[in-house]
Amino acid sequence: MSSDTPNIVNHFGWLATATIGFAVLAGAILVWYLIQRPKLGPGVRMVLLFGFGIMPVASAFTANIAGYEQTKRRGFCGSCHVMTPYTNDSENPNSKSLAASHARNPFFGGENCYVCHENYGMFGTVVTKLAGMRHVWLYYTEWRNYSIKETLEKIEIVEPFPNGNCMQCHSTDAADWSQVGEHVAALKEIRSGQVSCASEGCHGPAHPFSKLAKKRAAEAAAAANKRPAEKAGGE
Repeated sequence: MSSDTPNIVNHFGWLATATIGFAVLAGAILVWYLIQRPKLGPGVRMVLLFGFGIMPVASAFTANIAGYEQTKRRGFCGSCHVMTPYTNDSENPNSKSLAASHARNPFFGGENCYVCHENYGMFGTVVTKLAGMRHVWLYYTEWRNYSIKETLEKIEIVEPFPNGNCMQCHSTDAADWSQVGEHVAALKEIRSGQVSCASEGCHGPAHPFSKLAKKRAAEAAAAANKRPAEKAGGE
């Protein structure tokens, strides 16, 4: 489990406290009714309405909100061992990857996985969580048997990372953004998604061991091996 994983009571204190409080009160009412067996007058019915109806529903509601918020944390993402390399990279203070630099952002650092991969459409939260359930299914039916080496070789992102996710924070309208010549030259392509912010020649892959990063490393190694051979042939 990632060190980023917070205790849910500490991170979502009032929600967790409310959930426990509603559940305890509902349980206390149930025990009181079973022991005392009072007559079902208007007052008793009202108490039972709260104990058997309102409080359990309220407890379930606050628990679901707390649980949803917890799934946005990087520690939750890293609770599946196949994601360990990704969360470790994010938490590495010496890493220069996009994921790590965004993890150091104080505004959403602990939720950088969710914030960067979230679908920002009208039903973005629902779509993102449905995709998350797909990941849970794949983990228990296939991924949980993978070694870390197999994880890095086989698991791929479902679709290209959209620039729209980047542009939720980097609007492409800010003055300092426009001071970068490459941004200005490729502005149309960036906004349309024709050129990916996380592509070769731009900011590179989000994670240093992604398929793109490994391809780039292999190409660099091949080029390095080719140069001595060409030099020797020239001599």
